[in-house]
Amino acid sequence: MLSHERIWAAIDALAERHALSASGLARKAGLDSTAFNKSKRTSADGRPRWPSTESLAKIFDATGASIEDFMRLLASSRDDRRGVSVPLLGFAQAGMGGFFVDAGFPEGQGLDLVDLPVAASASAFAVKVSGDSMLPLYREGDVLVVERDATIRRGDRVVVKTLDGEVMAKIMEKRTAARIELRSLNLEHPDRVIDSSRIEWIARIVWASQ
Repeated sequence: MLSHERIWAAIDALAERHALSASGLARKAGLDSTAFNKSKRTSADGRPRWPSTESLAKIFDATGASIEDFMRLLASSRDDRRGVSVPLLGFAQAGMGGFFVDAGFPEGQGLDLVDLPVAASASAFAVKVSGDSMLPLYREGDVLVVERDATIRRGDRVVVKTLDGEVMAKIMEKRTAARIELRSLNLEHPDRVIDSSRIEWIARIVWASQ
């Protein structure tokens, strides 16, 4: 069941995912900066105020979030999944099959855990950046949180693992049934076109520790 508190908690969680305050999210969406302030969530007589569908549509457009993403945040607000710990892998570990179960999620002994300050779905795990191929967006040591079940759109930042064990972080440029086209985060590294048959998994980056 939807509740006033859960709706607003999901909006707050969406803002956190993009390193924004509630006011920052409102501005990014082209709304009045006070639209999501806590003082605006109840009326003068104490009745709850709900965000409009227009406001929700604008924050979805501004952040690239889908309705499915928002529903997961609603579920997370119900289950209070903020502050959960997720498995942390290096890029080399992410390329090794032994760390993943058949569903493609990391599992097993020897994995480090990282605490997240944001809500996350059950499919979330983290990858630590190594090297400079992702500059200027991500530096060595940054932690990228990805979700395997998150909706992926053009322009989203993603982590891709191929069947031969290569793991890369790129920007989704185009996706068809036959292949994906990826744009490099670093202009010194080439863009990639990969046949879908060569992809083991692909996950959207939903948060980064920078």
